[in-house]
Amino acid sequence: MTVVRDSPAEVPEALSSPRVWLLVAATMFAVAWGGNEFTPLLGMYRADHGFTPVTVDLFLFAYVVGIVPALLLGGPLSDRLGRRPILLPAPFLTVAGSALLALGADSAAMLIVGRVLCGVALGLGMAVGGSWVKELSTAPWDPAATDGAGARRAAMSLTGGFGLGAGVAGVLAQWAPMPSVLSYVVHSAIAVVAAVALWRAPETRAAQPVSERVSLVRDLAIPSAAHKRFLFVIAPLAPWVFGTAAAAYAVLPSLMSGHTGGLPLAFSALMCMLGLGAGFAIQALGRRIDTPRSARAVVVSLVVVLAGMVAAVVAASALTVPLALAAAVVLGCGYGMAMVSGLQEIQRIAGPDDLAGLTAVFYSLTYLGFGTPAVMAYLSETFPAVTYPRMFVFGAVAAAGCLALAVAKWRSHLPNQEGTDHIGGSVFSPSQESHSRRSGSSV
Repeated sequence: MTVVRDSPAEVPEALSSPRVWLLVAATMFAVAWGGNEFTPLLGMYRADHGFTPVTVDLFLFAYVVGIVPALLLGGPLSDRLGRRPILLPAPFLTVAGSALLALGADSAAMLIVGRVLCGVALGLGMAVGGSWVKELSTAPWDPAATDGAGARRAAMSLTGGFGLGAGVAGVLAQWAPMPSVLSYVVHSAIAVVAAVALWRAPETRAAQPVSERVSLVRDLAIPSAAHKRFLFVIAPLAPWVFGTAAAAYAVLPSLMSGHTGGLPLAFSALMCMLGLGAGFAIQALGRRIDTPRSARAVVVSLVVVLAGMVAAVVAASALTVPLALAAAVVLGCGYGMAMVSGLQEIQRIAGPDDLAGLTAVFYSLTYLGFGTPAVMAYLSETFPAVTYPRMFVFGAVAAAGCLALAVAKWRSHLPNQEGTDHIGGSVFSPSQESHSRRSGSSV
């Protein structure tokens, strides 16, 4: 069986530095900043602009409306057309989103549209940027990079942007002038710098010739999403990535708003930075914990997620600053471990022709967790008996169920153990099927 592969990209001598991945990571950082700078300002929109808690949490979730289609379309389209043309608009979209947020502090419509635009930019950054960084973290661009370096670099770029964006926005809103404007101006300047860097990033995937392209609908299919490892190990993990993060820097700060000594925005920013800082730091352990021979990293992630849910139960019951901060750290660790372990599993399962697509599916599932603050706010307002501590208890039970499933599938459906069909006596893998279908190669 012969599968024709694309020839490797030539590496211009001027861009052969192993640090060239930073040119793409800068955009991932900038769009993540734009995606999360809104979070510590939730209290400001409730207190100063008259929006209800449910409405404000819906503003938070609105950018998922932009993220999911950008992920599901952007990833596969970049496999088809190349990384550069799909990612280049992202910095400008995030600037447009920030401009609407700065100008529309009292307009629900402008806030929603601004959040959606920031979401589109973030979705492109996560799916296309993550795949681009992964490819720039392998030979010939960075032959010294270790296995999993691409996943760690992508995850840390996003987490750094999420954390610093929230921290700076909260501090500026608490103590600087123009609290509903200045943080968005700062973000726009960062995004412009990132756009200049991205322009110099080398392309790693050549566009398919028009004569070899199949229909767009078929091209958007992700065969690896049917892999049993994805269905039984990765999919149950994914919503906890931002489910834990949202609990740390959206739900708990809201509950603590009357217990922060008159500094709710600064405290919210602190919760964001602690949670995401812990998530950023723990990702460095991903390489040591992760192994292709079992679900060890996923199991460890879910153990930490379960501990985070228990910590949230205690913090939501006591409403004290030390317990809230401690819970943010544990929840942040759960976020960081779930993010990096999921990405490392994805990069083992996906073939080169649907890496961006499967990454997009994974990220889309992770963002289901961002709907939890709005759901919890609605349940709390509608059903007084459904308190936040009780909802976090339910979260702990759900995390325990996902953990049990991951343990049960400890060594099941490993990528190097499975073939889906046998053609001519050879194993035909999902990634090979994807390449054959898209490029017209003969098998």
